[in-house]
Amino acid sequence: MAEPRRLLALFYDYVPDMLDRRGPFREGHLALIDRFASDGRIVIAGAVGDPPSGGLIVFAADERDAIDAFVAEDPYVANGLVTAHRVEPWTVVTS
Repeated sequence: MAEPRRLLALFYDYVPDMLDRRGPFREGHLALIDRFASDGRIVIAGAVGDPPSGGLIVFAADERDAIDAFVAEDPYVANGLVTAHRVEPWTVVTS
């Protein structure tokens, strides 16, 4: 078995009417994810639920400062679409 990999998971809680409200901010949110993913800070990201009730963005383990920067820049956060967020360490044993 491979050595476990340590990551950081950023969880977002969304407003109940997220699908109706995200349109004007979606492009900026996805561009921000792309920028952080292109240099390896974000490992994987996506919405959770159907319809989306939140988001999960997984960062490399040494990127706590990047998470704070991401949240500060995210148009979803700035425009009140994220009602809460938290960061949890995630130990991945298989992928």
